Amino acid sequence: MAVLTIGVFSSLIGSMNYDFALRLSDAAADKGHKVNLWFSGNAAGSPIKGQKHLKDYSHGEKPLKALLEKGIEICTCEACSVARGVNKTNAIEGVQWNAMHWYLAKIYSSDRVLHIGGE
Repeated sequence: MAVLTIGVFSSLIGSMNYDFALRLSDAAADKGHKVNLWFSGNAAGSPIKGQKHLKDYSHGEKPLKALLEKGIEICTCEACSVARGVNKTNAIEGVQWNAMHWYLAKIYSSDRVLHIGGE
């Protein structure tokens, strides 16, 4: 099976790009592909634990935990996260923290790469 790396740059709220990236990751993992997810820019604010789940709003905690359980590697840009008030103590367990070199290494070793969002 193939390795897919997805860079997510759009925010959790106000864009369907974030939801699309998570659904695509889920579907690819279900088909047996290895998936890497990278959050940067506004998407780096999504891996906060204890989010309130409102009916018409996306939320990161529940779907991200499900993706982690499927073996999807999720990493957030540490600088982007900290700039948005996310730190390791209030982040979802299992989400990795790193700099851009993590993403670049995953890109290099992937069969396909998608960059989603980033206005």
